[in-house]
Order: sequence, then C-alpha cells, then structure tokens
Amino acid sequence: MPHEQIATWKRDSSKPGSLAPLRGSKYKIVDAHLHVINFIQETPGGEALFHYLDQANVDKAVIFGMPVTKLWTEYDRESPDYYLANDAPCYYYGYTDVSVAEMVRSLTPARQNRVYPLICGFNPVDRFAVRHVERLYQQYPEVWSGIGEMLLRHDDLTAFTYGENARANHRALWPIYEFAADHDLPVLLHHNVTSVTRSDYPVFLHEMEEALREFPRTRFILAHCGMSRRVNVPFYHKMVERMLQAYPHLWVDYSWIVYDVAICPEGKPDPNWVELTEKFSDRICLGSDLVTKFERIGPELQRYDVFLDQLSETSRENVCRKTAEHVYGGNKLKVQNAKKRVVPSWESVRAAAAKLA
Repeated sequence: MPHEQIATWKRDSSKPGSLAPLRGSKYKIVDAHLHVINFIQETPGGEALFHYLDQANVDKAVIFGMPVTKLWTEYDRESPDYYLANDAPCYYYGYTDVSVAEMVRSLTPARQNRVYPLICGFNPVDRFAVRHVERLYQQYPEVWSGIGEMLLRHDDLTAFTYGENARANHRALWPIYEFAADHDLPVLLHHNVTSVTRSDYPVFLHEMEEALREFPRTRFILAHCGMSRRVNVPFYHKMVERMLQAYPHLWVDYSWIVYDVAICPEGKPDPNWVELTEKFSDRICLGSDLVTKFERIGPELQRYDVFLDQLSETSRENVCRKTAEHVYGGNKLKVQNAKKRVVPSWESVRAAAAKLA
C-alpha cells in the first residue's frame, strides 16, 4: 500500500514529457489491488475512481475497503491519515464493506461491470467473523466478487492493531475459507512470509502453507508475493516458484514493494523474475495497491512497463488482464445461495462419543 514516494516514477521536470506517467501503462491493465477507502474510512468516491481509471488506461479494477481504521487519540493534536502517521493503534472496522457496496450500487451498470469488489471488514481472529461475511453476502448479493484484502502478518500494522496477531492459519478463518470455496469466491491475503528482524528464512511461511494444504478447494491470492516493508528473504523468486508449483489453487499479485525490491530493482528487470513470470503468467496479477490516492494510479502502473516489455505477448496479456479477470471475474453476477452450515448439537456429539466408548 504505497504511501511513500516511489523512486521509479518521480517526476523529473527537466525532461520533456515528464507528465506522461499520468496516462498510465501503454498496456491495457486490470488493477488487481486497489483500496477505495483509506485508514480513516474516507473515500474520494466512484466518480473520482473512474476519472483516474480512464485516465490511466485501466480497464477494470479489483476494489475493497480497509479492514482497520486508525484511532485518533486524545493526546494527538493532529488527526492521522495513515497507520504510520503516529503511534496510535488501529482497530477492525466492519462498516467499510457497506461503504464499498453502496458506492458500487451508486455506479451505472456499465461501471459496475468494471469493478470486482471484495469483502474485508471483519476481525480475522474472531470466530464469529464468518457471520459478517455471510451477512454482507446476503445483504448485497449482486456486488461481491471475493474476500479480502485480509491484513494478517503485516510488519508495523500487526503491532498497531488491537488484539491477537492475525495469521493465515488462524482457526477463526477456517469457516471463511470454507464459505469462499462453497461460493467460488477468491481470497486475497496479505501475509508476510517473515518478520522484519528475520531476513535469513521465511519464519511465517508455514502459516500460509497450512491454510493452503487444509483448503485445496479455496482459491488464494498472496498479495505482494508475501513481501512488505523491510521484509525479504534470500532467493525470493525460488520460494514463490516453489509455492506456485506446490499449490495449484494459489495465485500471487505483483504490487507495492515487491516490484521495487525484488522484481525490478532500480528500474531494471531481474531475469529470474522474468523467467518466473513467463512460466506462471496465468497465476500472476498486477496491482497498484494504492490507498484511495487515485491520482497516482497512472504513475504507479506505468512503472511496470519496463518489466512488461520483457515478456512474451501471451504472458503479458495474462499478467495485465486475463489472470485477474479469470480469478476475480469468474463469479461476477453468478451469486449462489448461501449454504447453511451444519453445526452438530451437543447431544449428538455426546451420543456419538458414547457409541465409541
């Protein structure tokens, strides 16, 4: 979620055409990672969103709110606008999904068909969380295309957020993964593969892999390939390749910091990532990961061009558009009725236990 200035698209006013990045990528793109609500639960709205999508040559976008909101404490003189603005904590905020759903409903049918909205406003360590997903899905059945972005292991944000640390293998998420599988909804996760202080091996990767093993029917997308600020491990592309080979129901998105740190450092495409992308182009999406700063969509996506130029036409089409449309668009306007979860009564459990005794 870029809030800082990105070196690869800073404007150089001394060069002609320095405003060209505002027009976005030269390739038609589906932005597969875009927050339309920020950390204080504000949004510029649908009109602003589509103004900048059209300006940036973006055909469609995967959109979602922000599952947490920043607390404005009594002792802070200035109101925060980002989770790193000060030391105040964050807390989970369910209304973010209603804001997204109502914004989508306010759009024209043509524009509604250009967005893939996701449900994200639940506490991922609360075993009641699945009820939020069920209610939102029933209340706005024509809106949703998936679940996410869930903010799980997430550098400083994990420390700032009230409550137990969220993680991909938390048992509160088990029924949500089941619901997603039953309704063919993809699940977008932000789950760092390691901690800020451990860069020699991926200490949190086993949590993600447990969820992948336990739910082979659920389609998962690992945001930023599991990378975040100050989070990195050796041979990162090898780890991503192994994951994609081992789990056919896993996708990844290239967005935010993984592009600048690993894929295209200092604006130079890494051949290892080019090879990986050619091999798994139908499992990779592109995203801006902007937090409501829609005016930056063009520059954020334009910086991918130097990498996209290295790909074959087929792989480039997959990464730019087709993969995202396949993953998020498959369930568009094909809502199924929610299946009632079977919860055994205590009496039936005791009776079954007595038979085994």
